[in-house]
Amino acid sequence: MSRTLILAIVIAAIGAGGYYYLNQPEPTPAERLETAAEDAAEAVTDATSSVQDAASDAVDAATEQAAEAASSLTDQATEAASSVADQASDAAQEASDQVAALAGQGQELLNSWIQEGKLDPTNFDYDGIMTSLQDSTLATDLKDQAIKIVNDIEDSPEMIVQKIQELTNLLTQQ
Repeated sequence: MSRTLILAIVIAAIGAGGYYYLNQPEPTPAERLETAAEDAAEAVTDATSSVQDAASDAVDAATEQAAEAASSLTDQATEAASSVADQASDAAQEASDQVAALAGQGQELLNSWIQEGKLDPTNFDYDGIMTSLQDSTLATDLKDQAIKIVNDIEDSPEMIVQKIQELTNLLTQQ
């Protein structure tokens, strides 16, 4: 019996709801306008929220891209600085090697003059030294300075010891 009673109550509730729904008066134009305004306000709110979300996403994406670009630029700058430092180091090493090679050439030339007896305070072979200087592979400025010193020795024989030391210092880069 309780099931029948519950079923009867449910059917009565459905019937009352259907009666109320069917007998509901039509909304007035003001109520329709109010409902339309509420619907429009809700649509505007939804659209505003969507625009804000899209803008926020765009700002996030732009920020991420800017960070990636900055990181990439930093990496590129680091690589460029490293490359420049490597090149500078290589250039410095090459210059050092060239100076050492020039000093070695000057030392060899000086040694040959001494061994051959061309560069001696008592026996100075101007022509032999000048020929070997002009035929040498010394750097032009070094060669010019050496030729000037040899000419000074020829012009002022009393200064030979001092000028030989000057020539030695020049050719051995001391």
